[in-house]
Amino acid sequence: MRLPNAAHTSLPWRVHEIAGDFRVDDVWALPTPGGPDDLHHLVTLMANGGKEPAERPGEAAAVEPGAAPEPGITSPVYRALFAIRWRLGRWFGWDRPGSGLDGRVSSLRERLPADLRAAPRGPDFRSVPFTSVYQLPNEWAAELANRTVHTVLHVGWVSDGAGGYRGQMAVLVKRNGRFGAVYMAAIRPFRHLGVYPALFRAIDRRWRATTPRR
Repeated sequence: MRLPNAAHTSLPWRVHEIAGDFRVDDVWALPTPGGPDDLHHLVTLMANGGKEPAERPGEAAAVEPGAAPEPGITSPVYRALFAIRWRLGRWFGWDRPGSGLDGRVSSLRERLPADLRAAPRGPDFRSVPFTSVYQLPNEWAAELANRTVHTVLHVGWVSDGAGGYRGQMAVLVKRNGRFGAVYMAAIRPFRHLGVYPALFRAIDRRWRATTPRR
């Protein structure tokens, strides 16, 4: 379910300290009912594409931009839309080396205060080119940058108002000039009608499947 931007901006997330120049693009309630300490399960599922974490450190390394998302916390529609996006990126050079983090823009890791820098960074992604920035018991932030935008994926763990908890996802964006603004406007219908519904259905399915282990 989509939420008003205030559902993100009104809460005291630490991401506000480092992403004040980013615009809140979307806020969504995630279908992940759980207890007060379950955010790390959601983080693991999202970063590992819905798969179980690797048994050995380093086994679940992040992939290069352009790779299609793996099965797991995805769906055929989700994978197809991402495949189209990466193909367009190759054609138009949106994801060329030097156009992203530590190239066109600096990582938000450089903005972290001392306590967040000392906190766990968070997991590497298996199947999409996001990079974790920091992970706390109640929030997690990851980033992606290319020629068009610098994006932050923020996942918080919030009360559901009925004694339980659930995930809440916010997408924060800094557009790269007019070209970035046109790009975001062009892909908005695809994100809202295709990417997000498919992603959330897959999250719901995978979350329910892992409930007995949690």
